[in-house]
Amino acid sequence: MEMNEYFIEGGAPIRGTIRASGNKNAALPCLAAAILTTEPVILRNIPNIEDVQVTLEIYRALGGKAKSIGPNAWRLQTGDIKHSEIPAEQAKKIRASILFAGPLLARTGRAVLPPPGGDVIGRRRLDTHFLALTELGAKVKTNGNFVFDAKKLRGADIFLDEASVTATENAVMAAVLAKGETTLTNAASEPHVQDLCRMLVSMGARIQGIGSNILSIQGVRELSGCDFSIGADFMEVGSFIGLAAAARGELIIQGARPGDLRPAKNAFAKLGIRWDHQGEDLYISAKQKMAVNCDLGGMIPKIDDAPWPGFPPDLTSIITVVATQVRGTVLIHEKMFESRMFFVDKLIAMGARIVLCDPHRAVVSGPSELSGSELQSPDVRAGMAMIIAALCARGKSVIRNIYQIERGYENIVSRLSSLGARIRSR
Repeated sequence: MEMNEYFIEGGAPIRGTIRASGNKNAALPCLAAAILTTEPVILRNIPNIEDVQVTLEIYRALGGKAKSIGPNAWRLQTGDIKHSEIPAEQAKKIRASILFAGPLLARTGRAVLPPPGGDVIGRRRLDTHFLALTELGAKVKTNGNFVFDAKKLRGADIFLDEASVTATENAVMAAVLAKGETTLTNAASEPHVQDLCRMLVSMGARIQGIGSNILSIQGVRELSGCDFSIGADFMEVGSFIGLAAAARGELIIQGARPGDLRPAKNAFAKLGIRWDHQGEDLYISAKQKMAVNCDLGGMIPKIDDAPWPGFPPDLTSIITVVATQVRGTVLIHEKMFESRMFFVDKLIAMGARIVLCDPHRAVVSGPSELSGSELQSPDVRAGMAMIIAALCARGKSVIRNIYQIERGYENIVSRLSSLGARIRSR
């Protein structure tokens, strides 16, 4: 029977050790990038989550061969590409289906993309993808699907109209095999974009400026295979930090890649939450201040998201729940997606003191005692935020539509249970 609900009993102590999974948002473009070569590509630290499985289904449908070679490791090889049309059934499940447009154009000169799906967090523009790929020489038309054609891709000087992660990744994957030099300005520079660029470099691509918002790409005639390991998922790590803090837990997170957490560290510090790290491991103490640090003059502080290296938008839902357990008042400002904050209605029903000012801003005053409730996950991160709220709450909660959560969190029930959480699925 398909599992579609979580049953959670709050109040259990959270403590123990957990290992960070690989970054979902790096795994998906890296899987798509395997199309760029006919040689074998080995990818390691790939999380076992629904979005990865759907991406592999798309890859196989296009003619690629994918074989599991161990825990979280895959061997991929793309010989002849059967066709350049992404299956509609898979495309509607994940927004990342669009990541096949760039590599398909580079390999075959054509890509047909049904409208991509994904989280329901507001309008998510595709215009930046079109801008980048047309600058590289593609022609785009729509007939219910998006159809990209290019006889030959040529390097270009491109200024992206927004620092879109997936548009940057598509542009990079197309440009590495384009003739000539591409300069990509206002490029996204998140850790997962950096991982994709490093993978491509290991395949023979020539990319400079990795980690900055200006990428210089010198096209090459062909790419080779590679053996590449994906970095830690800093969104998952941030979620576990939020869980430990809100539930007054003590947690060690192994393999967390602390350097990717510096923007999150500043935001959590505004709520009196800190952590230590030794090498790649993080330690979150159960003894946190859990009080808002006011701005100079006693002013209410603001936590707002932004493209990297700003506070990650995907952690906005998490830190909102954490703020309900912290003494003091804070303004949460979600600037990037107009529907992401609507989930706070459920937190209010659980007892949280939150004023939703508009679709982007919420004022949170804490601490609040939360009560168990019946909840429904609207997207990956709000779903995880609801898990944290339920684990902090008094009584029992039910969370439905857990497909949305399992798209982004690997074996979440068993991993949280190992930390003492009372959670089961059905």
